[in-house]
Amino acid sequence: MSEDNPSKITTPDRAAAEAAVRTLLQWAGDDPAREGLVDTPARVARAFEQWFAGYREDPLEFLERTFEEVEGYDEMVVLRDIRLESYCEHHLAPILGKIHIGYMPDKRVVGISKLARVADAYSKRLQIQEKLTAQIANCIDAALQPKGVAVVIEAEHQCMTTRGVHKPGVVMLTSSMIGAFRQGSDTRREFLSFIGNPSSRNNS
Repeated sequence: MSEDNPSKITTPDRAAAEAAVRTLLQWAGDDPAREGLVDTPARVARAFEQWFAGYREDPLEFLERTFEEVEGYDEMVVLRDIRLESYCEHHLAPILGKIHIGYMPDKRVVGISKLARVADAYSKRLQIQEKLTAQIANCIDAALQPKGVAVVIEAEHQCMTTRGVHKPGVVMLTSSMIGAFRQGSDTRREFLSFIGNPSSRNNS
């Protein structure tokens, strides 16, 4: 398993998880035994299995198979607008947005769907956006050892839009630049132009 994968912890069984949901429903002021809520604990447990499937995955495994027959291709590879669905580790509120990934190959490339799988594996855990951005970039860098990696995430945090300050429409931008993307301003600008330069778009 990759070092970013959480250490194994003792997890409660399904019955304990459903009981916890019933407690929260009752604490919120409703009756978990009423018809509309009687099946909610089981549904929530099943939803958690999907929302947090990343805890059961090792993102590095998605990048194990690479391809070297690329006819000398060594220019930028960019996958943009990967849908982000994650959850804030402070409030369990959704984080929704887009992930953009770029890398400069050094003799080998990887199937583009694998980049999306890496993004999903880290997203489907309790997260903060800054850590998520770095995890994706560091994983790709460690597995492919390319000339450079760039990751930009733009997302709206429901913990800010549906509670607290109640500011809908606010987008948070984070980036992680490694190697050629950090060292070369032209390379960085080219990547940002490929993904539509989120900072300019959100300031327009």
